[in-house]
Amino acid sequence: MGARRTPSCFVVGALVLSALPFVGAAHAQTCAAQLLSAAMLGFENEAPQGVPGGWSGFPPGTVFADAGEKHGGLRSLRFARDAKSAGEFSSVARVIPIDFVGKHIVLSGWLRTEGSGTPRLWMRQDGEKPNLAFVTLPEKWKAGSEWARFSMTFERHRDAKTLIFGVSFSGEGRGWADDLELLVDGKPFPGTEPGSGESAVMRDHEFDLGSRFALATLSDAQVDALVLTGKVWGFLKYHHPAVTAGQHHWDFDLLRRLPALTTARQSRDVQRLLIDWIDSLGPVPDRAPQSQTAELQLRPDLRWLDDRKLLGKELSARLKAVYRNRVPGQQNFVCLAPNVGNPLLGDEPLYPQVTFPDSGFQILTIYRFWNVIEYWFPYRALIDENRDEVLRDSLRKASSSMDAVTFQREMLAHVARTRDGHANLWSAFPVREPVGACQLPLSLRHLEGKFVIKALIANASTSPFKPGDVVVSLDGVPLDDIAGKARPFYGASNEAGRTNQIASGITRGACGPARVQVLRDNLTALDAERVSLTPMQLAAGSRNDRTGETFQMLSPEVAYLKLSSIKAEDVTAYIEKARTAKALIVDIRNYPSAYVVYALGNLLVDSRTPFVTFTHADLSNPGAFHWSTTSYLEPQEPHFAGRVAILVDESSISQAEYTAMALRASPRAIVVGMQTAGADGNISVIPLPGNLRTGMSGIGVFYPDRTPTQQVGVKLDVTCPNTIAGLRDGRDETLECALRELAGTR
Repeated sequence: MGARRTPSCFVVGALVLSALPFVGAAHAQTCAAQLLSAAMLGFENEAPQGVPGGWSGFPPGTVFADAGEKHGGLRSLRFARDAKSAGEFSSVARVIPIDFVGKHIVLSGWLRTEGSGTPRLWMRQDGEKPNLAFVTLPEKWKAGSEWARFSMTFERHRDAKTLIFGVSFSGEGRGWADDLELLVDGKPFPGTEPGSGESAVMRDHEFDLGSRFALATLSDAQVDALVLTGKVWGFLKYHHPAVTAGQHHWDFDLLRRLPALTTARQSRDVQRLLIDWIDSLGPVPDRAPQSQTAELQLRPDLRWLDDRKLLGKELSARLKAVYRNRVPGQQNFVCLAPNVGNPLLGDEPLYPQVTFPDSGFQILTIYRFWNVIEYWFPYRALIDENRDEVLRDSLRKASSSMDAVTFQREMLAHVARTRDGHANLWSAFPVREPVGACQLPLSLRHLEGKFVIKALIANASTSPFKPGDVVVSLDGVPLDDIAGKARPFYGASNEAGRTNQIASGITRGACGPARVQVLRDNLTALDAERVSLTPMQLAAGSRNDRTGETFQMLSPEVAYLKLSSIKAEDVTAYIEKARTAKALIVDIRNYPSAYVVYALGNLLVDSRTPFVTFTHADLSNPGAFHWSTTSYLEPQEPHFAGRVAILVDESSISQAEYTAMALRASPRAIVVGMQTAGADGNISVIPLPGNLRTGMSGIGVFYPDRTPTQQVGVKLDVTCPNTIAGLRDGRDETLECALRELAGTR
């Protein structure tokens, strides 16, 4: 596992991939082989949000799966661009680790076009540094109106660790691609051979359109049966050799058995049905005991396998036998990202054609998320609720028939109970309270227990609001009541992160007039209007850093650098400018616009210095996490020898926190500010039925001394509470704290 990691996202050109999707494969295949299938290269997989399944595409609205025009199979990839299309070109990409043997990589595919636009195949290799090598079809090789096959060869770079490949389309018109082929040294890439895509999931279509299973209300006995079934189903999913080898459509196997399990009268009847299910999977061969050499940070919680009251003697014995004889490293539903180690779960079926209410798929959705957290979430031990009771509560609420909006809200609440700032049901944000397409054109901050206006996003000259106004009520409803109603639907690692999220959307509602009561000198009612805001406006409102240029000289002795607009290639020039200063302030009260952990961190240390230690999941022992590698900064020129102050607050999350950890490794650095959001580690995407998506922090991130960042946030050397009075006076209290500390006048 590489020493350098890119937390929170993997960047491919203009694409941001939160995690690398994969397709399950047999244990003998490499992780790279698990990431591909013949169906994927033929664009055959289901197409969530229009883009062919398993591919990342941009810009939105220009990349589609096409069932009408194709070279072969059921679907092709289609591009459509006109003069109004965003960006200079459109593209789809796939990322796989180079953990295979071979020197010559060949990508072939069938292309055609209509109009002046041009589709092209392309490949890129990355290592510790991006863009080690790049190849695309020559300009002279242009597709025409008829399908034609194109091919190109790529020599493997000796330092490459990742292969990124895909199809791009420039110009205007429409273009298609289909039936790609990837060869290594003349042989089809494992898993992409003709016919290799015929997995159990692809063969079994019984419930593609719905489970045909409904529950109106649930008795206590039914809830007990569902809780036990969910635990056993998840355990077998990640442990039974027949399931981890991909021999069963495990989701549909569950849907077939739910009717009997929910009508069983006694707990022993449920146990017998589960025993019969396990036996139907075939015998589990005896295996030699697995040895444990790596140091465990977290053990799987499997004490329930010995619970005879819950399981009975026979079911307990069956499950323990499965655990003893699991196949080391064999996982059909999970792969670990190369050089990083976060779980890749991205190709679990989304079932986009399923609509709610559907009790079977609602139960499956709850089971899938609950078990991912149970076996693959590195911070499971930090969840302060009984996990079985969370499952029980969610099943009681969300397994009976309910409409799509109600179910999504229940899942929002279920996911939020993970207590991870990366765990939110992203696809359900439009139905998260408060609901509405517009909001007041201002940004709020939660200070001293109140929601305070920190900045005006638009129409500042005509706005009735002022920074420092405390918002008391909105359309006659106290803002605290609105926040209290919304709170269960916001996933966060700590309260600082949660209230920051709520503040960003608490004024949402219907577009048009709104009546707002604020506390200024006294209570004042103001007429305002909710408007539609662009993502850029909302992003600017979420930051608490200083306005102005990326690099500023606050005085001849103090340089200032903010990361919200930084470019990695400019870091050296900024430090050259700062070398005459005695101190450097790095503002990370934002989300960094570029990954500068090493580009900047290496210039601040005097010697090789550790800054982070990781934990990673164990494919051979799901639920276990091992202490893994420690990453280091290496001194480079131009070296900055002065003091460093790193500014953070509740808006600092994920990569911002990771960057703060790294920069604090400088022997002259301090961290100044307020508690950060406490959500660190690469995001693992979790697809859910009904085309829902969520995620989690996928690797454990700790300081070298193994103290945590999750939930608590990064270590603060100087705590600097911000106040309503300071905001009203236009003061930057965190920056003031840093300047006092650097001057030695605290």
